[in-house]
Amino acid sequence: MLERRVNLDGRAATADVPRTTVGGLRMAALDLEATADFMIEATDPRHRIGRPLYLTSANGEVLARCSTEPQTERLFRAADLINADGQPLVAASKLQSWFPLPERVATTDLFHVVARKAEAVGRTFYMFGASEEENAAAVANVQRLYPNLKIVGHSHGYFRGDALRAKVEEINALAPDYLWVALGVPNEQAFVEEYTPLLTNVGVIKTSGGLFNFLSGSRSRAPQWMQKIGLEWAWRTWLEPRRLLWRYLTTNPRALYLLFSRKRPSNR
Repeated sequence: MLERRVNLDGRAATADVPRTTVGGLRMAALDLEATADFMIEATDPRHRIGRPLYLTSANGEVLARCSTEPQTERLFRAADLINADGQPLVAASKLQSWFPLPERVATTDLFHVVARKAEAVGRTFYMFGASEEENAAAVANVQRLYPNLKIVGHSHGYFRGDALRAKVEEINALAPDYLWVALGVPNEQAFVEEYTPLLTNVGVIKTSGGLFNFLSGSRSRAPQWMQKIGLEWAWRTWLEPRRLLWRYLTTNPRALYLLFSRKRPSNR
């Protein structure tokens, strides 16, 4: 996909969304409810643009990786909209900007708000990613929580080559309003770039990170007080130290530096 600055269709579709720069990336200055409303409106047939809108999320790790990985930065800069999925980003914007981010828009929270609204107006979901077991458990829990939500299909994300292309074509034939892609950064962003041309019947693609693990119940959210003060990363590190400790030790300091030093988007 093209970078947003030269992506005329995406720019027109999101022109009314206020934005502010945090850590070098332009973020949507919308709260959780307004983001969900935007997503519902974007799938109205009158507002379709001939390809799916590409929505992704950034936290401190993403800021750090974008500053050191040109490919990752390019994939994020191609997004039609970036949400701030990290409380430190919100706090930094309030210290630096006259137009700060109103609140954190965590994908794990956003999913439920969009699901309730989609259930009410008949929008459809496809849930793609995670392992077969995690994916199935996540879908089962979502169907229990939202019995009238139309989930037109779901699949694990462990496809490659021709099998992946066939799966993408299958998804497009089902024409979901929302395709939730949970493959992890930057794999899910790379998926969007490569397969958007084959997903013309999809309304919105939302990258989702570890969303399905939370929906399945295999991972738990941090207590609310830790979420509010920006320490959910510490909770996750405590639960998965072998996987996450080194990641956060290397990305958190750089993210803090970027939050207070880079107030404009990168020109690379």
